[in-house]
Amino acid sequence: MSDATDAAGTAGESSTTGARAASDARAPGAVARLDATGLPLLAARAVLGVTFVVLGARKIGDPVQFLKLIREYALVPDDLPWLLNGMAVALPWLEVWAGALLLLGVFVRGAGATMLLLLGVFTTAILLRALDIHAAGGQAFCDIAFDCGCGSGVEEVCGKLRENAGLLLLTAVPLLSRSRRFCLARR
Repeated sequence: MSDATDAAGTAGESSTTGARAASDARAPGAVARLDATGLPLLAARAVLGVTFVVLGARKIGDPVQFLKLIREYALVPDDLPWLLNGMAVALPWLEVWAGALLLLGVFVRGAGATMLLLLGVFTTAILLRALDIHAAGGQAFCDIAFDCGCGSGVEEVCGKLRENAGLLLLTAVPLLSRSRRFCLARR
């Protein structure tokens, strides 16, 4: 084969590859097409929103009990009772507010980020508390049960950690979705 034929063949392959890459860039993948329907975001908003509104409302109904439960995590030093009281009052309202925003489809990414932060902090706190109980009592880790302050009563720690891990993963949908279909705020 001559150099001219070789160069022409390479140029032809290059233009074909370039055209294919351009069409691939324009054609959305399966995930993008699914996201464009708005259904994954709607489902995630419904699950997260209802969960946070219901559990937050339960805590609002009994702030003293919630205060006692979050005190067990030792997130705040005992010499700052005003901060602990503030957390016991503000956190449930923050949960209800974030859940309501998601349900309405307003400030979806901000509400999702708030939920991610709350879930991340409290899931870590639940894990650390369970590890302390496990180390102190020699009890099998998944047999440990306590009221984590989540608003759902006494639960086995492994089940609660699985539930929170699922909710943490679900917060990725409102954070990453480009769709605003079925949302009040379309921006």
